[in-house]
Amino acid sequence: MLILDCPCCGVSGEETEFHAGGEAHLKRHSVGSTDDQFEEYLFMRENPRGVHFERWRHNNGCGKWFHAARCTKTLEVFGTYPAQTFEPPQEIKDAISAKRPGWSWRNFS
Repeated sequence: MLILDCPCCGVSGEETEFHAGGEAHLKRHSVGSTDDQFEEYLFMRENPRGVHFERWRHNNGCGKWFHAARCTKTLEVFGTYPAQTFEPPQEIKDAISAKRPGWSWRNFS
């Protein structure tokens, strides 16, 4: 079971108090994109094992979206941060590097 901290209101809780919203830092392609971009967005995304960035919503609390960095193998949560970012904050990347030296995911490391 995941224990998450909402960075927006500061409440900690188990994953049932939150709503998972899929992959974080995902460039979405829809109207106005090429067929190749749209196909890549729908069908060609990787499914990483290990460090992963996800979107979560605090639906039983403040109702705001945030991101969580966690390991898909061990369910270890490295940290949470507000959703209004284009990439994970440096302190989150440092926390991951301290536990998983040499990790990388897309252009984050």
